[in-house]
Amino acid sequence: MERRAFIGTLAGGLLAGHLAGPARAQPKARRLAFLTPRSRPSSPDHDAFSEAFVQGMRDLGYVEGANLVVEWRYANGNYKSLPDLAAEIIHLEPEVIVTYGTAAAQALKKATSSIPIVVAAAVDLVGSGIVESLRRPGGNVTGLSAIGVDLSPKHLELLRTAMPRLASVAVLINPGNSTHPAVLKNVEAAAERLALKVVPTDARVPNDIEGAFAVASRKGAGAVIVATDAFYSGQGPRLAAASLKHHLPTISIYDESVQAGCLMSYGQNIAGFHRQAATYVDKILKDARPADLPIEQPTTFELAINLKAARALGLTIPPSLLQRADQVIES
Repeated sequence: MERRAFIGTLAGGLLAGHLAGPARAQPKARRLAFLTPRSRPSSPDHDAFSEAFVQGMRDLGYVEGANLVVEWRYANGNYKSLPDLAAEIIHLEPEVIVTYGTAAAQALKKATSSIPIVVAAAVDLVGSGIVESLRRPGGNVTGLSAIGVDLSPKHLELLRTAMPRLASVAVLINPGNSTHPAVLKNVEAAAERLALKVVPTDARVPNDIEGAFAVASRKGAGAVIVATDAFYSGQGPRLAAASLKHHLPTISIYDESVQAGCLMSYGQNIAGFHRQAATYVDKILKDARPADLPIEQPTTFELAINLKAARALGLTIPPSLLQRADQVIES
């Protein structure tokens, strides 16, 4: 090779190497953990609420499997497992923990005072001692709080509107939920004013649900109010199947249960809460302190009615009630 050609080749190679430089380091994936009392879905990868959170993170530029790692932990309705799952999560040392429900938030609060915790949705965060105040949470917990401790009396009113001859109503409660005795008392007080009988029945895990409806039917209930509970929120298909099998119209706060085939829901958009929780996580990942992020309380309540379920149950929903509905499922 001629000397001039050799020098040109060498210079070109050196220049190319200089321009390429060392491989650019990829940004470190942010590491989160998510604890929920709901059941782990068999398919798809996430349940509706968890998927809403994932979508919220994606909207903010965090993509699971790329620049985001989430350690998912499901209690499958077993509230007694929450402390152990919380301890397992703490051992993983995530940057932020996201959770759903008061019981899960309490378990995490007891397990750590240093790792930031974002509550996607829970009832009475102040009264349960999880945060100091809505405006200034203090400590390591922030997020979103549902309005009101209990909507069950409103559910009773809606059932009576849909079923004027209703004489007895069952209340499905979770023995592991510390707020449910108060829920039962609230329904009993409202039922007394309407001259209605109340039948308590309980389910702690998924396989308990069908049996709870069977008990309600044997005791003469004409409908079922599902008490607000993070575990029940993911049991729409089971609730709908039991409702149809035992011919018991069912109402809860969860519109996904109506999508699954239950008669009605009235409450706040919990999936929307989970999506909004992503904004808290983003702020904390950018060095905001949970103690300084006020608790949000969305104030919109939505009524959903499934007319297909009504027909299967032999009900005719009054036009006045349909006019109030934000969502009507017809098929």
